[in-house]
Amino acid sequence: MVAVQERPPTNARPNPVLAFLRNSWRQLTSMRTALILLFLLAIAAIPGSVLPQRSVNIEKVNQYYVEHPSLAPWLNRLGMFEVFASVWFSAIYVLLFTSLVGCVLPRLRDHYRALRSVPPNVPARLDRLPQHAVLEGAAGIDDIAAALRKRRWRVAVRDDTVSAEKGYLKETGNLIFHFALLAVLAGVGFGSWYGWHGNRLLVVGSDTAFCNNLQQYDEYGLGARIKAADLPRFCLELTDFKAEFLPSGQPSSYQATARVDDGPPQRFSVNSPLRLGDANVYLLGHGYAPIIRYTDRYGQSQTTVAPFLTVDGMLTSEGVAAFPDANVDPRGGARDPNLQVAFEGLYLPTAPDAAPYTRSVYPAERSPALMLWAYRGNLGLDVGLPQSVYTLDQRQVNSGRLKPVGEAKLLRVGEKMTLDDGTTAEFLGTRQYATLSVRYDPGEFVALGGAATGLAGLMLSLTGRRRRVFFRVTTGSSRLVEAGGLPRTDYSGFAEEFQETVKAVTVVEKR
Repeated sequence: MVAVQERPPTNARPNPVLAFLRNSWRQLTSMRTALILLFLLAIAAIPGSVLPQRSVNIEKVNQYYVEHPSLAPWLNRLGMFEVFASVWFSAIYVLLFTSLVGCVLPRLRDHYRALRSVPPNVPARLDRLPQHAVLEGAAGIDDIAAALRKRRWRVAVRDDTVSAEKGYLKETGNLIFHFALLAVLAGVGFGSWYGWHGNRLLVVGSDTAFCNNLQQYDEYGLGARIKAADLPRFCLELTDFKAEFLPSGQPSSYQATARVDDGPPQRFSVNSPLRLGDANVYLLGHGYAPIIRYTDRYGQSQTTVAPFLTVDGMLTSEGVAAFPDANVDPRGGARDPNLQVAFEGLYLPTAPDAAPYTRSVYPAERSPALMLWAYRGNLGLDVGLPQSVYTLDQRQVNSGRLKPVGEAKLLRVGEKMTLDDGTTAEFLGTRQYATLSVRYDPGEFVALGGAATGLAGLMLSLTGRRRRVFFRVTTGSSRLVEAGGLPRTDYSGFAEEFQETVKAVTVVEKR
């Protein structure tokens, strides 16, 4: 007898942490998880398309706060006004990127092996395949292989059999599509790291030109790897703006003209941005800035160009014209903060023919009118707290530090309103303004190239069909050629292709 030495039992158990990480990685890199994450990313992008975004148009975000004062703060806490920069969107984005890498790399390895391998051996029973045919003739192995290669089949000849395979472009297209999707995600991520943007409401005129620094933007955002000193240096002046509207009031075209530094004027429109070396200037919106001249009790006049924000499609606009340095005694320079003046205004590019004058009836300036409400008191600008330049500080109004003066008055161009202390406000006309977005995104071409490549890969994936054909030549009293066909994927046209392939071999036989 031979003694068998038993192995002592082991008490070693798999490390639970490693097992958990291994299982988590397998779940994350499965195709099912990748599809779920892609679906979640599409759902997460919906709020960014429905709700206004600060990085695109800060004015609409402010307008949403006015229209939904109770809902907007909650949406802001959830990051709904900065969806694509939120933590939860970035988490889905990173998980999807990781999942795609884990899915694609093993498939690339397997596809590479499949491309280097030869078609499999001919099955023993060809009559059991979905397509089958028996030919009589004198076609030889070399003739059959040559006919198949001519039809772009990959061929393997073994003794008296021929195996052929076609349709590798389907998996190639799948891999191209997934790598292109990775390129799109990488381009978006690279752009968010090294890109920047700034929004600016710019009034037509040389006195309102601005230079490219953060202090002169109404709203801005910098990538994680960008600092304020990295911004390119240029100055931009809006020299002209033209808007055309349909009879219904819908805008048909916006065209702006701008001068960059000391260069010649350049035109750009909504779908054709102004392209600079390191930035693009996009045209987002349009409105009017009333010009108001206020003459105080000492006869001193001040003129302001106050951009008003639009509130409807007919460009009815609301805004504020503030004169914090009004009523300063010219003899001693004494400045009484309680004699500051401001006007709330409602601008109508085309006022109706009769009251009520609450909204414009057309967005172009056919019958411009300005409704003004006067306020006198402390505007609250001296305390150093930030305030909106488009609305009055309601805290000052509610506390009584800023009081209304008289009644509202509708002014046409050139008309004046006189306050109770003899001071006057005159409506001199308007200037147009444009809302501009200055952007630099170094990843946009990567994302665009990935999108185009992904479309090409998707077309290959949809049109490619993996299939195989087999031939066996038997010799006896007469030479017989037995053929069989097997589609590897659902392919309704394979029967016709198999018949054409067999016909091609038959033609070889006849020759």
